[in-house]
Amino acid sequence: MSSSTFQNWVMAARPKTLVAGAAPIAVATALTYLNGFPILWWVTACALACTLALQIATNFFNDAIDFVKGADTESRLGPTRVTASGAFSGKTVMIVACVALLLAAATGLPLLFKGGIPFVVLGAASLFLAYSYTGGPFPLAYLGLGEVFVILFFGLVAVAGTHYLHIDSLKTDAIVLGLQQGFFATVLIVVNNARDIEGDRAVGKMTLAARFGLTFAKAEVVALYLSALALNLHWYFAGWATVSVFASLSVLPASLVVFKLLPLQPSEEFNRILALAGVTQLIFAVCFCLGVAFETVL
Repeated sequence: MSSSTFQNWVMAARPKTLVAGAAPIAVATALTYLNGFPILWWVTACALACTLALQIATNFFNDAIDFVKGADTESRLGPTRVTASGAFSGKTVMIVACVALLLAAATGLPLLFKGGIPFVVLGAASLFLAYSYTGGPFPLAYLGLGEVFVILFFGLVAVAGTHYLHIDSLKTDAIVLGLQQGFFATVLIVVNNARDIEGDRAVGKMTLAARFGLTFAKAEVVALYLSALALNLHWYFAGWATVSVFASLSVLPASLVVFKLLPLQPSEEFNRILALAGVTQLIFAVCFCLGVAFETVL
C-alpha cells in the first residue's frame, strides 16, 4: 500500500472525529473507579475497539452513500471525501465499511457474553444503524435524527453500557455522564450540518439545520453545551466536588466554540470550529478523569 493510499484511508476514517467514540469509554472507566469498583481492563479495551470500529464503519458508509446521493460535490465546504474525489470507488469504500463492521462485531462479542440479551440487542442495533445512519430506506441523517442517534449511542449506550459491564448495575451517575458525553459529541454533527446546509437541502438531506436554518443550529450548539455543563452540578451534589470543578473547566473551550461560531456564515472556517468542538469533548473527558484521580487521592 502506497503512502498516499494509506493517507486516503486515514482521511476517510475521519480521525479528528474519533474522540466522540473514545471519550465515552474513558470516562465510563473512570466512573467505575470513582464508584469504588475494580476496573475490568478487558471490558474497556473491547468497548473501545468496538466503538471506534463502529464509528469508522459509519464514516465509511457516509463517505460512499453521500456521494451516491449527491450530497458530496465539488462545491462542498467540508474536507475532501475519498469517494467524491475519486481516490476510491464507492464499492471499495462500502466493502471496507463492512470489514470495519465485522471488526466491531468481533471485538464486541466478549461484551455480549458478559452483558447478556440486552447487549445482544444493543449490539445488533449498533451494527444496523452504522449503515442506516445515511443508508437504507430510512437514513437517520437525512430525516433529521442524527442528533438523537449520537446522544443515544455515543452518549448513553457507550457510557452507561461500559459502566454496566464493569459493575453489573445501571446507576444514575452513568446516565448523567452519558448525557454529558452525548451532548458534547452532538455538537460535532450540528456544526457539520450547519456548514453543509445549502448542499444538504439541495439533495433532500433534511438535517435539523437544513430544516430549521442556521440560527437554529447555532442555538442548538449553545443549548447542548449549556446542558452538558449544567449537569456538572450532579457531581457536586453527589459529593464529588473535585470532579465537578475539574469537569467544569471544559466551559472554556466550549465558550470559544460558541463565540467563534455565532458570527459565522457557512464557510470552510466551520472545519476549524468542528476540530475545536472535538478538542472540547476531549478536554471534558480528560478533566473528568483528572477530577476522579484527584477525588480518590485527596
